[in-house]
Amino acid sequence: MGFKSFHIGVLLRLAIICATIVLVVFLLIAQNQYLAAAIMTVVLSMEIIELFRFTSIINRKLTHFLESIRYSDFSTSFTHDNKLGKSFKELNTSFNNVVEAFRKERGEKEEHLNYLNTVVQHVTTGLMSFDVDGNIGLMNSSAKRFLSAPHIKNIRELLEQNVTLYKRLRDMKPGEKALIRVDTDMNLAIHATELKMKGRIMKLVAFQNIHTELVSKEVEAWQNLTKVLRHEIMNSITPIASLTGTLNSILAEDLRQIDNDTYIMESDTLSDLQEGLQTIENRSKGLVKFVDAYRDYTSIPQPKFTQIKIQVLFDRISQLLRHELNELGIGFQTSILNTNLEITADKELMEMVLINLIKNSREALHNVENPKIELISRRGDDLRVLIEVKDNGPGIIPEALERIFIPFYTTKKTGSGIGLALARQIMQLHHGLLSVKSEPNVNTVFTLRF
Repeated sequence: MGFKSFHIGVLLRLAIICATIVLVVFLLIAQNQYLAAAIMTVVLSMEIIELFRFTSIINRKLTHFLESIRYSDFSTSFTHDNKLGKSFKELNTSFNNVVEAFRKERGEKEEHLNYLNTVVQHVTTGLMSFDVDGNIGLMNSSAKRFLSAPHIKNIRELLEQNVTLYKRLRDMKPGEKALIRVDTDMNLAIHATELKMKGRIMKLVAFQNIHTELVSKEVEAWQNLTKVLRHEIMNSITPIASLTGTLNSILAEDLRQIDNDTYIMESDTLSDLQEGLQTIENRSKGLVKFVDAYRDYTSIPQPKFTQIKIQVLFDRISQLLRHELNELGIGFQTSILNTNLEITADKELMEMVLINLIKNSREALHNVENPKIELISRRGDDLRVLIEVKDNGPGIIPEALERIFIPFYTTKKTGSGIGLALARQIMQLHHGLLSVKSEPNVNTVFTLRF
């Protein structure tokens, strides 16, 4: 309604100007009234100036309003006047309402920003963002504490404190994770992601000190390993010590001396001695085998990384194992769900891991109807390459799932308990993961994640 009144005001002034022009022309041509025409010309000029002033006011108010929006200057207030008509008063009121709405919106955003900033500053996880030149945009208090750098402006300043940390932060790719030891009491788990702000690519890095968790897991791992070592050693040493004492008693009781160089014993005693010595020999060999397994676990060579096509790796595994599995009546198939999949790995170590997992599946399929093993590769939701070894065996009970990767833990009568622990350690050397999921009497899936 206000704008309609404004339009009426403009049209009315234009009509008066047009009438004045007609009157001036009439006075000059028809009446020859030059003085009257001059006076009306002055009046006409004043009417044009009035129209210009009338329209300029709204232009100035619009310009002022738009500049207030552009520069976020919401302290401006537009005069509630009606000197030039009701339309201007309504326009001023509308401008003030819009400015007040923007002011309220900005206040809410500032409150929300302050809230988020308070949360970011008080979370125990360290957060830091920086651009491609290393200029830091965000760094919360936890990150400053972890890095012992409360006032740095660029990550290059970390070179003086920890070169390894600087290089890791600089070179980390989006989605990559890393573990860095800062000092004796701090081990930082680092995760990186990327975001775009105002046309700039920013890298956002999260830090978390997992030193306590690592120490706890390390103690737990040593306790589990000690239990296994104690169990295996006692299983071998106890019968050896017992049999040695028994054999000494037999010799003391049943060995009779005839003269200085001649001793005799009964055939039953000799048989008992031979049987006891054979048992000692077997247990000694078992202990040597256990020590050899421990040596294999602790002396894995460093990987020699090369680019490996998954198809070539699968063909090699199939060539090595398909004949043996066919003879056992076990179906074996490979499938690659995404084209041109490659991994960066040590070819021999990867073959060792896959062969070990497939042999575990083969042993689990004993007495299973229609046994089948599948070797599958695909790209995961996080775009990492996955290799899965899947069988339809009886599965693994939940209690054993938590322990099968512990060195020397085994559910098999003849197993050494080193295979899965060795496979996981090899994957860790490749900066990858080995995990397992099992549904009893349905299937078991070991997943290698690169």
